[in-house]
Amino acid sequence: MKLYFSPGACSLAPHIALREAGLDFEPVKVDIKSKKTTNGEDYLQINSKGYVPALRLDDGKLLTEVPAVLQYIADRKPETRLAPPNGTFDRYRLQEWLGFTSSEIHKSFSPLFRPDASDDVKNFARANLAKRLTWLEQNFGKGPYLMGQQFTVADAYLFTVTGWGRFTGIDMAPYPTIAAYQKRVLERPAVRAALDYEKAQNAKA
Repeated sequence: MKLYFSPGACSLAPHIALREAGLDFEPVKVDIKSKKTTNGEDYLQINSKGYVPALRLDDGKLLTEVPAVLQYIADRKPETRLAPPNGTFDRYRLQEWLGFTSSEIHKSFSPLFRPDASDDVKNFARANLAKRLTWLEQNFGKGPYLMGQQFTVADAYLFTVTGWGRFTGIDMAPYPTIAAYQKRVLERPAVRAALDYEKAQNAKA
């Protein structure tokens, strides 16, 4: 498999999941601005959406969108318990967390990365994020991870997007539960390995 990624982007979530699952894959760095990979390929010819992640499967099929890619990775290695079994209520709970992270956290951060976004748009995004993060802080649950004691692909995603707070001026002090969660996830070897790899690739730019 090939994972098309950009350091610091949401593609960090499937990068973490692939390492957690112990799956063999080739990371391929994408320059989002130029739409080129490190080996000079036109990324738009690979993924016409133009953004990461994209996962090229061994049979040539391409899968995009973080929630879909994460669930695919988890299902390739069910013994790792990165996702609950299909048909169980916990599986739907996982999809609920993935949906919330995608639509309410991930997309709320997006305007803060856009240099062309107006101050009004950015202020609206910050206010919306404050509401969502407050809800998350109050409804996180008692376990170390979103699904309780078990780390899942939903954690890989939430860790990735909540980590954007330090790059966008979002003060995490009002959210001590989320801050503690970020530190806890950061201690996982697969998470550190993914971050170290992407940091090294970014340094080559």
